[in-house]
Amino acid sequence: MKTQVAIIGAGPSGLLLGQLLHKAGIDNIILERQTPDYVLGRIRAGVLEQGMVNMMREAGVAERMDREGLVHEGIELVYNGRRDRINLKALTGGDTVVVYGQTEVTRDLMEARAASGAMTIYEAANVQPHELKGEKPYITFEKNGETVRLDCDYIAGCDGFHGVSRKSIPAEVLSHYERVYPFGWLGLLSDTPPVNDELIYAQHERGFVLCSQRSATRSRYYLQVPLTDKVEDWSDERFWDELKTRLPQDVADKLVTGPSLEKSIAPLRSYVVEPMQYGKLFLVGDAAHIVPPTGAKGLNLAASDVCYLYRILVKVYQEGRTDLLEKYSELALRRIWKAERFSWFMTTLLHDFPDADAFDRRMQRTDYDYYTSSPAGLKTIAENYVGLPFDEVD
Repeated sequence: MKTQVAIIGAGPSGLLLGQLLHKAGIDNIILERQTPDYVLGRIRAGVLEQGMVNMMREAGVAERMDREGLVHEGIELVYNGRRDRINLKALTGGDTVVVYGQTEVTRDLMEARAASGAMTIYEAANVQPHELKGEKPYITFEKNGETVRLDCDYIAGCDGFHGVSRKSIPAEVLSHYERVYPFGWLGLLSDTPPVNDELIYAQHERGFVLCSQRSATRSRYYLQVPLTDKVEDWSDERFWDELKTRLPQDVADKLVTGPSLEKSIAPLRSYVVEPMQYGKLFLVGDAAHIVPPTGAKGLNLAASDVCYLYRILVKVYQEGRTDLLEKYSELALRRIWKAERFSWFMTTLLHDFPDADAFDRRMQRTDYDYYTSSPAGLKTIAENYVGLPFDEVD
Protein backbone atom coordinates (compact mmCIF):
# COMPACT_ATOMS: atom_id res chain seq x y z
CA MET A 1 0.00 0.00 0.00
CA LYS A 2 1.10 3.57 -0.61
CA THR A 3 -0.12 7.03 0.41
CA GLN A 4 1.24 10.52 0.87
CA VAL A 5 0.46 10.95 4.58
CA ALA A 6 -0.05 8.01 6.92
CA ILE A 7 -2.04 8.87 10.05
CA ILE A 8 -1.84 6.66 13.12
CA GLY A 9 -5.00 7.00 15.20
CA ALA A 10 -8.65 7.61 14.27
CA GLY A 11 -9.57 9.82 17.19
CA PRO A 12 -10.76 13.37 16.52
CA SER A 13 -7.26 14.73 15.79
CA GLY A 14 -6.42 12.01 13.26
CA LEU A 15 -9.82 12.27 11.61
CA LEU A 16 -9.70 16.08 11.47
CA LEU A 17 -6.23 16.03 9.91
CA GLY A 18 -7.35 13.39 7.42
CA GLN A 19 -10.44 15.37 6.44
CA LEU A 20 -8.50 18.60 5.92
CA LEU A 21 -5.78 16.86 3.88
CA HIS A 22 -8.39 15.08 1.75
CA LYS A 23 -10.13 18.38 0.96
CA ALA A 24 -6.74 19.80 -0.06
CA GLY A 25 -6.16 16.88 -2.46
CA ILE A 26 -3.48 15.21 -0.30
CA ASP A 27 -3.89 11.44 -0.15
CA ASN A 28 -3.93 9.90 3.33
CA ILE A 29 -4.71 6.63 5.07
CA ILE A 30 -5.66 6.33 8.75
CA LEU A 31 -4.70 3.30 10.84
CA GLU A 32 -6.60 2.61 14.07
CA ARG A 33 -6.08 -0.34 16.40
CA GLN A 34 -9.58 -0.19 17.89
CA THR A 35 -13.04 -0.65 16.35
CA PRO A 36 -15.20 2.32 15.28
CA ASP A 37 -17.64 1.59 18.13
CA TYR A 38 -14.81 1.67 20.67
CA VAL A 39 -13.58 5.02 19.35
CA LEU A 40 -17.09 6.47 19.57
CA GLY A 41 -17.57 5.08 23.06
CA ARG A 42 -14.90 7.29 24.62
CA ILE A 43 -16.47 9.88 26.92
CA ARG A 44 -14.48 13.09 26.66
CA ALA A 45 -14.76 16.85 26.92
CA GLY A 46 -17.21 18.99 25.06
CA VAL A 47 -16.07 22.64 25.09
CA LEU A 48 -14.77 23.80 21.71
CA GLU A 49 -12.60 26.91 21.39
CA GLN A 50 -13.17 29.42 18.61
CA GLY A 51 -10.15 28.00 16.76
CA MET A 52 -11.49 24.44 16.90
CA VAL A 53 -14.88 25.65 15.65
CA ASN A 54 -13.17 27.41 12.75
CA MET A 55 -11.20 24.25 11.89
CA MET A 56 -14.38 22.16 11.83
CA ARG A 57 -15.92 24.66 9.41
CA GLU A 58 -12.82 24.67 7.23
CA ALA A 59 -12.95 20.87 7.14
CA GLY A 60 -16.58 20.99 5.97
CA VAL A 61 -17.93 19.05 8.96
CA ALA A 62 -19.59 21.82 10.96
CA GLU A 63 -23.21 21.55 9.81
CA ARG A 64 -24.49 19.59 12.83
CA MET A 65 -22.19 21.43 15.25
CA ASP A 66 -23.54 24.78 14.04
CA ARG A 67 -27.11 23.48 14.32
CA GLU A 68 -26.95 21.64 17.66
CA GLY A 69 -23.93 23.11 19.47
CA LEU A 70 -24.62 25.50 22.32
CA VAL A 71 -22.80 28.82 21.98
CA HIS A 72 -21.62 30.06 25.37
CA GLU A 73 -20.65 33.69 25.84
CA GLY A 74 -19.41 33.24 29.41
CA ILE A 75 -18.50 30.92 32.26
CA GLU A 76 -18.94 31.19 36.02
CA LEU A 77 -16.27 30.85 38.68
CA VAL A 78 -17.13 30.21 42.32
CA TYR A 79 -14.80 30.72 45.27
CA ASN A 80 -15.89 30.31 48.88
CA GLY A 81 -19.50 30.52 47.70
CA ARG A 82 -19.01 33.76 45.73
CA ARG A 83 -20.11 33.59 42.09
CA ASP A 84 -18.30 35.59 39.38
CA ARG A 85 -19.27 35.54 35.73
CA ILE A 86 -16.50 35.82 33.12
CA ASN A 87 -18.03 37.50 30.06
CA LEU A 88 -15.95 35.79 27.38
CA LYS A 89 -17.55 37.58 24.43
CA ALA A 90 -17.21 41.08 25.84
CA LEU A 91 -13.69 40.57 27.16
CA THR A 92 -12.30 39.09 23.92
CA GLY A 93 -13.97 41.30 21.35
CA GLY A 94 -16.53 38.74 20.28
CA ASP A 95 -15.03 35.26 20.75
CA THR A 96 -17.13 32.52 22.35
CA VAL A 97 -16.97 28.76 22.95
CA VAL A 98 -19.31 26.05 21.71
CA VAL A 99 -20.51 23.17 23.88
CA TYR A 100 -20.56 20.14 21.59
CA GLY A 101 -19.44 16.72 22.80
CA GLN A 102 -16.18 15.20 21.57
CA THR A 103 -18.14 12.05 20.75
CA GLU A 104 -20.28 14.09 18.36
CA VAL A 105 -17.20 15.71 16.81
CA THR A 106 -15.78 12.23 16.22
CA ARG A 107 -19.05 10.95 14.78
CA ASP A 108 -19.28 13.86 12.33
CA LEU A 109 -15.69 13.34 11.20
CA MET A 110 -16.15 9.57 10.79
CA GLU A 111 -19.26 10.08 8.68
CA ALA A 112 -17.54 12.70 6.52
CA ARG A 113 -14.58 10.38 5.96
CA ALA A 114 -16.83 7.47 5.01
CA ALA A 115 -18.71 9.72 2.56
CA SER A 116 -15.45 10.92 1.01
CA GLY A 117 -14.22 7.41 0.29
CA ALA A 118 -10.90 8.07 2.04
CA MET A 119 -9.48 4.95 3.66
CA THR A 120 -9.51 4.18 7.38
CA ILE A 121 -8.27 0.76 8.48
CA TYR A 122 -9.71 -0.20 11.85
CA GLU A 123 -8.41 -3.05 14.03
CA ALA A 124 -4.91 -2.59 12.64
CA ALA A 125 -2.69 -4.51 15.06
CA ASN A 126 1.02 -4.10 15.86
CA VAL A 127 1.36 -0.78 14.02
CA GLN A 128 5.04 0.12 13.74
CA PRO A 129 6.69 3.08 11.96
CA HIS A 130 10.05 2.49 10.20
CA GLU A 131 12.83 4.55 8.59
CA LEU A 132 11.67 7.78 10.18
CA LYS A 133 14.94 9.53 9.36
CA GLY A 134 15.15 8.08 5.87
CA GLU A 135 13.85 9.32 2.56
CA LYS A 136 11.15 6.64 2.38
CA PRO A 137 9.43 6.01 5.73
CA TYR A 138 6.87 3.25 5.99
CA ILE A 139 4.56 1.58 8.47
CA THR A 140 3.94 -2.10 9.04
CA PHE A 141 0.77 -3.44 10.66
CA GLU A 142 -1.23 -6.64 10.91
CA LYS A 143 -4.73 -7.05 9.54
CA ASN A 144 -6.68 -10.31 9.29
CA GLY A 145 -3.58 -12.27 10.24
CA GLU A 146 -1.40 -10.77 7.52
CA THR A 147 1.43 -8.24 7.78
CA VAL A 148 0.88 -5.20 5.58
CA ARG A 149 3.39 -2.52 4.55
CA LEU A 150 2.23 1.06 4.00
CA ASP A 151 4.73 3.33 2.21
CA CYS A 152 4.31 7.08 2.69
CA ASP A 153 6.00 10.47 2.58
CA TYR A 154 5.16 11.52 6.15
CA ILE A 155 3.63 10.00 9.30
CA ALA A 156 1.30 11.82 11.71
CA GLY A 157 1.20 10.22 15.15
CA CYS A 158 -2.30 10.94 16.43
CA ASP A 159 -2.53 7.84 18.62
CA GLY A 160 -2.64 9.31 22.11
CA PHE A 161 -0.48 9.17 25.19
CA HIS A 162 -0.20 5.36 25.18
CA GLY A 163 0.25 4.99 21.42
CA VAL A 164 3.23 3.74 19.45
CA SER A 165 4.22 7.03 17.80
CA ARG A 166 6.07 8.71 20.65
CA LYS A 167 7.61 5.38 21.65
CA SER A 168 9.08 5.10 18.14
CA ILE A 169 11.36 8.09 18.79
CA PRO A 170 14.69 7.23 20.47
CA ALA A 171 14.48 7.98 24.18
CA GLU A 172 17.65 10.08 24.19
CA VAL A 173 16.09 12.50 21.69
CA LEU A 174 13.15 13.44 23.90
CA SER A 175 12.76 15.72 26.91
CA HIS A 176 9.76 15.08 29.16
CA TYR A 177 8.05 17.66 31.37
CA GLU A 178 5.43 16.43 33.82
CA ARG A 179 3.36 17.44 36.83
CA VAL A 180 1.11 14.82 38.43
CA TYR A 181 -1.63 16.25 40.65
CA PRO A 182 -2.57 14.59 43.96
CA PHE A 183 -6.25 14.07 43.08
CA GLY A 184 -8.57 12.97 40.29
CA TRP A 185 -11.93 13.94 38.82
CA LEU A 186 -14.97 11.73 39.34
CA GLY A 187 -17.27 12.37 36.39
CA LEU A 188 -20.96 11.55 36.07
CA LEU A 189 -23.02 11.79 32.86
CA SER A 190 -26.81 12.00 33.15
CA ASP A 191 -29.83 12.75 31.03
CA THR A 192 -30.84 15.70 33.17
CA PRO A 193 -31.06 19.40 32.28
CA PRO A 194 -27.92 21.37 33.18
CA VAL A 195 -28.08 23.20 36.50
CA ASN A 196 -26.93 26.42 34.82
CA ASP A 197 -26.98 27.91 31.32
CA GLU A 198 -23.19 28.30 31.44
CA LEU A 199 -20.44 26.14 32.89
CA ILE A 200 -19.65 26.56 36.59
CA TYR A 201 -16.12 26.02 37.93
CA ALA A 202 -16.36 25.97 41.73
CA GLN A 203 -13.76 25.90 44.49
CA HIS A 204 -14.83 24.35 47.81
CA GLU A 205 -12.97 23.29 50.93
CA ARG A 206 -14.17 19.72 50.28
CA GLY A 207 -12.84 19.83 46.72
CA PHE A 208 -13.37 21.30 43.25
CA VAL A 209 -16.62 20.98 41.27
CA LEU A 210 -17.37 21.44 37.58
CA CYS A 211 -20.93 21.70 36.28
CA SER A 212 -20.71 21.06 32.55
CA GLN A 213 -23.12 19.92 29.85
CA ARG A 214 -23.41 18.16 26.53
CA SER A 215 -26.81 19.49 25.44
CA ALA A 216 -29.93 21.12 26.83
CA THR A 217 -30.97 17.74 28.25
CA ARG A 218 -27.65 16.01 29.05
CA SER A 219 -25.32 17.09 31.86
CA ARG A 220 -21.77 16.23 32.89
CA TYR A 221 -20.65 16.87 36.47
CA TYR A 222 -17.26 16.40 38.09
CA LEU A 223 -16.06 16.15 41.69
CA GLN A 224 -12.48 16.34 42.88
CA VAL A 225 -11.72 13.08 44.71
CA PRO A 226 -8.61 11.46 46.24
CA LEU A 227 -6.62 9.21 43.91
CA THR A 228 -7.37 6.31 46.26
CA ASP A 229 -11.12 6.50 45.55
CA LYS A 230 -12.74 4.01 43.18
CA VAL A 231 -15.89 4.45 41.09
CA GLU A 232 -17.52 1.65 43.09
CA ASP A 233 -17.20 3.82 46.21
CA TRP A 234 -19.57 6.36 44.70
CA SER A 235 -23.23 5.50 44.33
CA ASP A 236 -25.36 7.95 42.35
CA GLU A 237 -26.98 9.10 45.59
CA ARG A 238 -23.62 9.80 47.22
CA PHE A 239 -22.43 11.72 44.15
CA TRP A 240 -25.49 13.97 44.00
CA ASP A 241 -25.40 14.63 47.75
CA GLU A 242 -21.73 15.63 47.62
CA LEU A 243 -22.29 17.81 44.56
CA LYS A 244 -25.07 19.70 46.34
CA THR A 245 -22.86 20.18 49.39
CA ARG A 246 -20.08 21.79 47.35
CA LEU A 247 -22.28 24.10 45.26
CA PRO A 248 -23.65 27.47 46.38
CA GLN A 249 -27.10 26.98 47.89
CA ASP A 250 -28.94 28.86 45.14
CA VAL A 251 -27.34 26.58 42.54
CA ALA A 252 -27.84 23.37 44.54
CA ASP A 253 -31.54 24.18 44.90
CA LYS A 254 -31.93 24.08 41.09
CA LEU A 255 -30.04 20.81 40.58
CA VAL A 256 -32.03 18.08 38.83
CA THR A 257 -30.70 14.61 39.65
CA GLY A 258 -31.16 11.29 37.87
CA PRO A 259 -29.55 7.92 37.16
CA SER A 260 -26.00 8.04 35.81
CA LEU A 261 -25.32 6.98 32.23
CA GLU A 262 -21.60 6.70 32.98
CA LYS A 263 -19.23 7.28 35.87
CA SER A 264 -15.44 7.31 35.76
CA ILE A 265 -12.42 8.69 37.61
CA ALA A 266 -9.64 10.42 35.67
CA PRO A 267 -6.27 11.36 37.20
CA LEU A 268 -4.97 14.86 36.46
CA ARG A 269 -1.58 15.53 34.95
CA SER A 270 0.32 18.12 32.95
CA TYR A 271 2.72 16.61 30.41
CA VAL A 272 4.72 17.81 27.42
CA VAL A 273 7.36 16.07 25.34
CA GLU A 274 9.86 17.94 23.18
CA PRO A 275 10.51 17.89 20.27
CA MET A 276 7.24 16.88 18.58
CA GLN A 277 8.89 15.68 15.38
CA TYR A 278 11.55 13.17 14.49
CA GLY A 279 12.50 12.88 10.84
CA LYS A 280 9.27 12.25 8.92
CA LEU A 281 7.20 11.55 12.06
CA PHE A 282 5.10 14.32 13.63
CA LEU A 283 3.38 13.93 17.01
CA VAL A 284 -0.13 15.37 17.29
CA GLY A 285 -2.39 15.83 20.32
CA ASP A 286 -2.16 13.53 23.34
CA ALA A 287 0.82 11.72 21.80
CA ALA A 288 2.83 14.83 22.74
CA HIS A 289 0.97 16.56 25.56
CA ILE A 290 -1.64 16.16 28.28
CA VAL A 291 -3.39 18.96 30.17
CA PRO A 292 -5.59 18.77 33.26
CA PRO A 293 -9.17 19.31 32.04
CA THR A 294 -9.71 22.40 34.22
CA GLY A 295 -8.89 24.71 31.31
CA ALA A 296 -10.94 22.81 28.67
CA LYS A 297 -7.87 22.56 26.48
CA GLY A 298 -7.26 18.87 25.59
CA LEU A 299 -9.19 18.48 22.33
CA ASN A 300 -8.62 22.11 21.41
CA LEU A 301 -4.87 21.81 21.79
CA ALA A 302 -4.89 18.75 19.53
CA ALA A 303 -6.78 20.81 16.96
CA SER A 304 -4.10 23.50 17.01
CA ASP A 305 -1.45 20.83 16.32
CA VAL A 306 -3.59 19.64 13.41
CA CYS A 307 -3.85 23.20 12.12
CA TYR A 308 -0.08 23.72 12.05
CA LEU A 309 0.74 20.33 10.53
CA TYR A 310 -2.02 20.61 7.93
CA ARG A 311 -0.96 24.09 6.82
CA ILE A 312 2.67 23.00 6.60
CA LEU A 313 1.84 19.90 4.53
CA VAL A 314 -0.32 21.94 2.16
CA LYS A 315 2.66 24.23 1.52
CA VAL A 316 4.93 21.20 1.08
CA TYR A 317 2.73 19.59 -1.57
CA GLN A 318 1.44 22.73 -3.28
CA GLU A 319 4.52 24.98 -3.09
CA GLY A 320 7.41 22.61 -2.41
CA ARG A 321 8.12 24.39 0.91
CA THR A 322 9.87 21.48 2.67
CA ASP A 323 11.79 24.02 4.77
CA LEU A 324 8.65 24.53 6.85
CA LEU A 325 8.62 20.93 8.10
CA GLU A 326 11.28 21.65 10.70
CA LYS A 327 9.17 24.51 12.12
CA TYR A 328 6.25 22.28 13.18
CA SER A 329 7.52 21.49 16.66
CA GLU A 330 8.42 25.11 17.44
CA LEU A 331 5.06 26.44 16.25
CA ALA A 332 3.03 23.81 18.06
CA LEU A 333 4.98 23.99 21.33
CA ARG A 334 4.70 27.77 21.57
CA ARG A 335 0.91 27.47 21.83
CA ILE A 336 1.00 24.24 23.84
CA TRP A 337 3.01 25.75 26.69
CA LYS A 338 0.61 28.69 26.94
CA ALA A 339 -2.32 26.28 27.19
CA GLU A 340 -0.40 24.17 29.72
CA ARG A 341 0.16 27.30 31.79
CA PHE A 342 -3.52 28.23 31.75
CA SER A 343 -4.65 24.70 32.64
CA TRP A 344 -2.10 24.57 35.48
CA PHE A 345 -3.27 28.02 36.65
CA MET A 346 -6.95 27.06 36.71
CA THR A 347 -6.18 23.79 38.47
CA THR A 348 -4.06 25.53 41.11
CA LEU A 349 -6.62 28.31 41.55
CA LEU A 350 -9.68 26.15 42.16
CA HIS A 351 -8.65 22.81 43.67
CA ASP A 352 -8.05 21.84 47.27
CA PHE A 353 -4.46 20.60 47.58
CA PRO A 354 -4.04 18.16 50.49
CA ASP A 355 -0.56 19.41 51.37
CA ALA A 356 -1.42 23.14 51.21
CA ASP A 357 -0.61 25.16 54.33
CA ALA A 358 -2.22 28.37 55.60
CA PHE A 359 0.03 30.54 53.42
CA ASP A 360 -0.83 28.53 50.27
CA ARG A 361 -4.54 28.90 50.95
CA ARG A 362 -4.31 32.66 51.46
CA MET A 363 -2.31 32.99 48.24
CA GLN A 364 -4.94 30.97 46.37
CA ARG A 365 -7.68 33.23 47.73
CA THR A 366 -5.68 36.36 46.88
CA ASP A 367 -5.03 35.10 43.35
CA TYR A 368 -8.77 34.56 42.90
CA ASP A 369 -9.60 38.01 44.27
CA TYR A 370 -7.07 39.67 41.98
CA TYR A 371 -8.05 37.92 38.75
CA THR A 372 -11.79 38.39 39.28
CA SER A 373 -11.59 42.05 40.38
CA SER A 374 -9.03 43.31 37.85
CA PRO A 375 -10.02 44.11 34.24
CA ALA A 376 -6.62 42.80 33.15
CA GLY A 377 -7.12 39.61 35.19
CA LEU A 378 -10.59 39.00 33.78
CA LYS A 379 -9.34 39.53 30.23
CA THR A 380 -6.45 37.13 30.82
CA ILE A 381 -8.84 34.37 31.89
CA ALA A 382 -11.25 35.08 29.03
CA GLU A 383 -8.71 35.20 26.20
CA ASN A 384 -7.07 32.00 27.39
CA TYR A 385 -10.38 30.20 27.83
CA VAL A 386 -11.67 30.98 24.33
CA GLY A 387 -8.23 30.07 22.93
CA LEU A 388 -5.24 32.11 21.87
CA PRO A 389 -4.93 32.76 18.11
CA PHE A 390 -2.88 30.43 15.91
CA ASP A 391 0.45 31.70 14.61
CA GLU A 392 0.88 32.08 10.86
CA VAL A 393 2.72 29.32 9.01
CA ASP A 394 5.31 30.87 6.70
